[in-house]
Amino acid sequence: MFVEDIMCTSVRTVTPETPMMEVASIMCLYRISGLPVVNSDGHVVGFIAEKDVLHHLFPSLEEVMDGMATIDFETLSDNYGDIASLKTSDLMSNSVLFVDPKLPILRAASKMVQYRLRRIPVAVEENGGMRLLGVVSLGDIHKAMFHRHVSKS
Repeated sequence: MFVEDIMCTSVRTVTPETPMMEVASIMCLYRISGLPVVNSDGHVVGFIAEKDVLHHLFPSLEEVMDGMATIDFETLSDNYGDIASLKTSDLMSNSVLFVDPKLPILRAASKMVQYRLRRIPVAVEENGGMRLLGVVSLGDIHKAMFHRHVSKS
């Protein structure tokens, strides 16, 4: 079984210019933990995940080490609204891992586990960029394996 057999092809995407409040709304409303970021050519240029949003709330390691930051978690959570002024490009990860649609699903799962990813874009190289075809999640892989091996019984 290959990634192309189980990937989700109706993928919500955002652009680097999408306001972070819109991104957070999409994530919460549709229960999506991460979104591919695409440019005007439809090429993937980044990925924005819930962890990127939450990571923004915490002081940097340098601030903590220098004693400049005291961690008051109540105040940190109050700062969540500050993301409203940010764009996706301010928080997204620019280094994106992809899987090929022809990759066996367990090989995709091993890459996801290795890099601690819950979902990964499926893309092919096109005109100097990576064209998004879909997204596959660990849940998609687990469900496919279950249906193939357990539900036949």
